[in-house]
Amino acid sequence: MTRSWGIVVWLLVLAALASLLVRFIPPARAQTGMEPQLSEILASPSRDWNGDGIYNARQDEWVEVRNATGGAIDLAAYRIADADSTIRYELSGLLAPDAVLLVMGNMAEDQQRAAGRTVTGLSLNNSGDTVLLFRVGAGDTVAVDSYKYGTIEGGSDRSVGRLGPDGAWALFDALNKYTGSGQPASTGCPPTPGAANGCPTPVGATTWGKIKMRFRDGR
Repeated sequence: MTRSWGIVVWLLVLAALASLLVRFIPPARAQTGMEPQLSEILASPSRDWNGDGIYNARQDEWVEVRNATGGAIDLAAYRIADADSTIRYELSGLLAPDAVLLVMGNMAEDQQRAAGRTVTGLSLNNSGDTVLLFRVGAGDTVAVDSYKYGTIEGGSDRSVGRLGPDGAWALFDALNKYTGSGQPASTGCPPTPGAANGCPTPVGATTWGKIKMRFRDGR
């Protein structure tokens, strides 16, 4: 009888310990083995993209980072740099699955100023540059994503971003149509800072008579 009672006591102790372990597991942990990616870049603003009421060519340029994985990613180890590998912005926080983080030029300036570094913003050249996404840790720096753009993507208020299921880079030039024959070609899509990249179908004007004709002709 004493032995049975001892077993019951140990089972109760183990159950209590198990409940404590479950209780102290952090509710939102980033999964390992997954990387964020560059999603969209606008290097040459000609309007107030950051919404502060003032246009500033350096403060209104932006880079967007997306989590295209199935789990949250801790961004603390990630950095945005340009072609000369100079770190322009240090990311932070958890990025939820399929969420995007928009980094404005003024955000980079504020961070650089607070750290006592030279204030350069994101420093995206309009004539062409490379945007790099680095992961740092354990004395090592690894480029997890990059995109090199040229003068077409660097046109005023044009962005370049991933589009479609294959994530191919495309030109978003609805605000400044590209009419040349170079690549990337015009899509007529608008930039989408802070939102999922897409290209809404343009809506054209029509009449009730044209609508009736489409139904009558089975088109």
